[in-house]
Amino acid sequence: MTDPTRPSAASVVVVSGNPREGSRTLAAAEAAGRRVAELLGTGDVSTIELAAFAGEILTARRPTADDAKARLARATVAVVATPVYKASYTGLLKAFLDLYGPDGLAGVVVVPLVVSGNPAHALAGEVHLRPVLVELGAVVPTRTLALTEAQLPDLGEALDPWFARWAAPLRRAAGAAAAVADAAELTGAAL
Repeated sequence: MTDPTRPSAASVVVVSGNPREGSRTLAAAEAAGRRVAELLGTGDVSTIELAAFAGEILTARRPTADDAKARLARATVAVVATPVYKASYTGLLKAFLDLYGPDGLAGVVVVPLVVSGNPAHALAGEVHLRPVLVELGAVVPTRTLALTEAQLPDLGEALDPWFARWAAPLRRAAGAAAAVADAAELTGAAL
C-alpha cells in the first residue's frame, strides 16, 4: 500500500523565509537544495517562496499556504532558509512554521540555512531556528549552513566546506528517514 503523503523517491523542498521575492536568500537556498538533491541522487527539487503568498499566511482561508505546508511535510529533505533579522529568523518564516501542529514536520530531514551580513550572526540558526524545527518533529542532523552576504557571489565555493563536513551525516539521516517511512508503509499494508 503506497502512502500518498510521502513521495516514493527522495524529494527536496527549499523554503525561503525572506519577505522579498527573488532574494539572495532564495538563490542561496536553491543552490543548497540542488546540492542536497545531487547528494541524494534525485532530481526532485521544488521551491516554496513565502514572500509570494505572505499576505495569505495569517488569513483564515489560505489555500496556497496550506499547499506549501503539505509539500514541506512530505519532503524527504528540506532546506529552510532565512536572512538574519534582529539576530534571529524572519517573522514571515515564524508565521508559516506556526501553521503546523505538534510533529507537523515529523520525519522530514531539515537543513537550516541563514544568511547574515556579519559572521557574528552565524549562530542564529542554531540558537533560534533549530529549536523550532526540532519542536515540529524535524530531524536536524547537521549544523546550520551559515552564509554571509560577502559569500553569496560565489555560492559554489561558499557551500563546498559545509557539504564536505556534513554530506555523510545528511545522507545517513535521509536514508534513515526513508527507511522509517518505508517500514511504516509496510506495517500499514500488513494491517
